[in-house]
Amino acid sequence: MDDGGILAWTETERRSFADLLESLDEQDWSAKTLCTEWTVRAMAGHLAQTTRNRLKDTLVGIVKAKGDWDRMNTDQAIAYGARFSPAELVAQIREDAGSARRSPGAKPIDPLADVLIHGQDVARPLGIARPMPEEPAIAALEHLLVSPFWGAKKRCKGLRLIATDAGWAGGTGPEEVRGPLVDLLLSVSGRSAGLATLTGPGAALLGSR
Repeated sequence: MDDGGILAWTETERRSFADLLESLDEQDWSAKTLCTEWTVRAMAGHLAQTTRNRLKDTLVGIVKAKGDWDRMNTDQAIAYGARFSPAELVAQIREDAGSARRSPGAKPIDPLADVLIHGQDVARPLGIARPMPEEPAIAALEHLLVSPFWGAKKRCKGLRLIATDAGWAGGTGPEEVRGPLVDLLLSVSGRSAGLATLTGPGAALLGSR
């Protein structure tokens, strides 16, 4: 898939994420997501902010976080989400849905993986079923397995991942892990919520990591 196709997928998922947010009740915006420090409002702030951050914002943020990228993302998401109303955050996500802007060092597919995963981060704790499109999910999985930024290379070392709902397999190793694409994606990105449906001799190892 070329960069234009990836951006089109990303735009669709951002608009779908905005639809999800728009469907929530007021109290849902304070609910915890699968990212334990992030509320739904912080997650919305993160998705709205990532297309609006300047290089200066990133540099200042990483200095404040003492070089901790995850800490910076968390702090900026919470602060940005608090600056705007839910309606304003939804409007910003819609307005920038087709933006190709991304964090320094990020590949074109990183924003796609980000919105696919964060959609589940919001939906699952609220008991909302959120289907994941097959081709974008596969592309995101294949990227995470080789990317230096997501931790999946270390997490999946020695594992062979096999989708039970699509004709896809990835990773190399003697220990197989089988499951739906969405749960494989959540698990390799470090979300324990994806582990329940996984089977195979490598499932416990992946869970322990």
